[in-house]
Amino acid sequence: MADRAGFTDYVEEHSDRLLRTAYLLTRDWARAEDLLQTALAKAWVAWGRIQDDPGPYVYRILTNTHASWWRLRRRNEVPTAHLPEVPCADLAQVVDDREVMWDALGRLSPRQRATVVLHYFEELPVEHVAMVLGCSGSTVKTQLRRALVRLRVDPSLHILKETR
Repeated sequence: MADRAGFTDYVEEHSDRLLRTAYLLTRDWARAEDLLQTALAKAWVAWGRIQDDPGPYVYRILTNTHASWWRLRRRNEVPTAHLPEVPCADLAQVVDDREVMWDALGRLSPRQRATVVLHYFEELPVEHVAMVLGCSGSTVKTQLRRALVRLRVDPSLHILKETR
């Protein structure tokens, strides 16, 4: 039990930030809470092996768990014969800017969304994002570049720009 002594302190100090990251990954508060709970349970099991700074390790657990959930959900999707209703033409009157941005982030691949969330929203340097995601810094930079290109050409974000 002594090897897990700092776990409670870590959770109390970082849970708000971790929950925000989980929300940015899932875009749903209930799923974000479930994701954070699962990630912290996994961190608890491994806490004795975690070295000085548990932050990158916990973020990695969070992003890997989210990716595995996303893959499971994707396999369970069923195509339908009828498309959903088309949203109205004037998005600025129906949804606020945040919702449009979250939707645009949701259209990124899970890996691209994770790099954008960790680098821009959590303000982690490229090296830390690379440690969290288990890849090189150049891979993170490539993922960020590709994500920003996709966001620049996203039509919903152009509509917001034109209405201002």
